[in-house]
Amino acid sequence: MLIGVISDTHGLLRPQALAALQGSELILHAGDIGSAEVLQALARIAPLAAIRGNNDSESWAQATPETRTVEAGCKRFYLLHDLKTLDIDPVAAGIDVVIAGHSHKPLAETRDGVLYLNPGSAGPRRWRLPITLSRLRIVAGQIEHELVQLD
Repeated sequence: MLIGVISDTHGLLRPQALAALQGSELILHAGDIGSAEVLQALARIAPLAAIRGNNDSESWAQATPETRTVEAGCKRFYLLHDLKTLDIDPVAAGIDVVIAGHSHKPLAETRDGVLYLNPGSAGPRRWRLPITLSRLRIVAGQIEHELVQLD
């Protein structure tokens, strides 16, 4: 199973991001979406699960939860925007992957058997950070991750 993971689009959905997400069987957006149009464009590629970020305060975003758990490919994913606000024990909750955005800094590290993933920012460039998203593959029950540079 191929899962596209994107965050911090801030209303900008680059053609490179759309191309990198082609073939995804699921797309996860970790907040700071920026517009309903971003969600609509992503949903045309694959089923979409998104959460609201700290900048998603307009009326279109109110129906989008701040956190959510998604099950896909025999794995459980917990989405939140800012990792600093994590208020569950992922191990106790049976979470395989915690996905967060907010910092715009790509991260992939395993702690206590849980993958913590930040796909970086796919939206407007902030500071000198790269423009990125991530792809996850579930192969034989294992999760493989890949950081995709968009710039």
